[in-house]
Amino acid sequence: MRTAADWPQTRTFDGGLDFLKRNHQADRWFLQIETFDPHEPFFSPPEAKAPYAEHFKNYSGKLFDWPAYAPATEPAELREHCRMEYAALVSYCDGQLGRVLDAMDEYGLWDDTMLIVWTDHGFLLGEHDCWAKMHVPWYEELARTPFFVWDPRCRAQGVARQSLVQPAIDLAPTLLDFFGVPPTSDMIGRNLREAIAHDTPVRQYGLFGTWGAHVNITTGRHVYMRATTDPSVPLYEYTLMPARMRRMFSPAELAPGQVELAGPLPFTKGMSVLRIAQAQGEIDGIVPAAVAVGSRHLLFDLARDSGQQNPINDPVLESQMAQALAEGMRQAHAPQEQFARLGLAGI
Repeated sequence: MRTAADWPQTRTFDGGLDFLKRNHQADRWFLQIETFDPHEPFFSPPEAKAPYAEHFKNYSGKLFDWPAYAPATEPAELREHCRMEYAALVSYCDGQLGRVLDAMDEYGLWDDTMLIVWTDHGFLLGEHDCWAKMHVPWYEELARTPFFVWDPRCRAQGVARQSLVQPAIDLAPTLLDFFGVPPTSDMIGRNLREAIAHDTPVRQYGLFGTWGAHVNITTGRHVYMRATTDPSVPLYEYTLMPARMRRMFSPAELAPGQVELAGPLPFTKGMSVLRIAQAQGEIDGIVPAAVAVGSRHLLFDLARDSGQQNPINDPVLESQMAQALAEGMRQAHAPQEQFARLGLAGI
């Protein structure tokens, strides 16, 4: 019989709590607690299922806690069971986070310690009739991630800010500011100090998307998803580390005609990079186009359609969003072929 101590998340938080115990009286330290969960398979200790006891008591179907990266074709009852397994795992992770908050109380860290809670991406649990994260375009369930910040300098609490932020690029300049260090010239993220304190806007648009597939832009209310318009334009990867998540690049990927030295790019400190031709939409053997909702542009008004079920037809707004997307891509130093692939070369 497994106990909570057998779960890797517990041991991960144990290490973080030990660090706080040993270093809470020190200054200028940085602790990152990185947990794999909540992640499939969605298994959790029995006590984590207590809030959902009614479901597990009445459910008599098969165990389903590891959905495939594929369209959701399972019966409604099975989908709901998977959601309950996921919810139980999230509850368990919340409990582990609570141990960190308790330690903040115990060691009196709230007065001089910044606390950030953030996730890297969401997960489709049957929404849009799909599972997991390799669905394109990236709907809100994937792109709008939880993000909580405690900044002891302003002590804002119990409030939801409306300013549009992008933690993946904004965290670095924000943390550097907290430690009194200026950001590097290459950083395109924004310092969120005033957004946290006073809801001061830091950007008008935010970019997100999937390499080789839809590239998207949002104002926070409207989301525009731009599909590839000319797949005949070559798709390239740019890197100095010829490795994928699970393997090195293959000889075929590095064969003459497939790879060349290019650049330097604006942010590579004067160094050239490998430019490697790739198949349309392939990411580590996963082809997101296989679970895509067609290759078409989509425009949503989240204020009226938070579930993104009904794309709107507004040519004027779409043109404005396309122009903003092109400008955002230029600011992010997107390679020229991306503008051609997305039909934005003339914008």
